[in-house]
Amino acid sequence: MTLTEVEALARAAHEGQTDKAGRPYAEHLAAVAAGVRELGGDNEQIAAAWLHDAVEDDALSERWLEEAALSRRTKDIVLAVTKRAGEAPQEYAGRILATPGALLVKRADLAHNADPARLAVLDEATRARLTGKYARMRALLGL
Repeated sequence: MTLTEVEALARAAHEGQTDKAGRPYAEHLAAVAAGVRELGGDNEQIAAAWLHDAVEDDALSERWLEEAALSRRTKDIVLAVTKRAGEAPQEYAGRILATPGALLVKRADLAHNADPARLAVLDEATRARLTGKYARMRALLGL
């Protein structure tokens, strides 16, 4: 799949979804993909950025991902950054660190999630909870 095809697929898969601030979810995907590009990521990492929440959010199935016309590396990155229900943060971080290319995608994801302008529109309790969550993950990842 080309990056244009991956982007279109990700946008369609997340159609109708919004983030915690009520913004179209595709804005987050675009920001993470742009962040990966700005950090020097390659096309496989940019494709993974577009798809980084697709399996976790049940927008696309893990089976779909395995059968998709994507590189093994892109698939591995998507699976590495997919948080599993009940998974300990240390286990999640360890998988990201063990998967070549995944840390850059997660770094871009955390950067957008923790953007003060994005957090500012949330209620205080949610903002505080997420700020702490993102800081803990950055620490586990050595960022």
